[in-house]
Amino acid sequence: MANNTTTTRRQFIKIGGAAIAVIPLLALTGKASAATNAAMRGAMKYQDTPNAEKDCVGCLQFVPGKTAADLGGCKLFPGDTEVAPKGFCVGWVAKPK
Repeated sequence: MANNTTTTRRQFIKIGGAAIAVIPLLALTGKASAATNAAMRGAMKYQDTPNAEKDCVGCLQFVPGKTAADLGGCKLFPGDTEVAPKGFCVGWVAKPK
């Protein structure tokens, strides 16, 4: 069981490292205009539904849309403009109160 956790952690680090390396390249080439950032969504295990009381609206990284119900963005997903306010990912950080 411990070996399975190590493998998953290594995969996460590899995917996260690759994604971090690609972000500046996308910014320099101007091809970061896609509506969704599938690579980062996968690496951060994004889902369109909340995890208990943790949702994107309550996250420090969330960039709200024009209205509270509109899709927004996320500081962790460059170029992604389709983040659901009631979504969740493992990068969730509570907004300061």
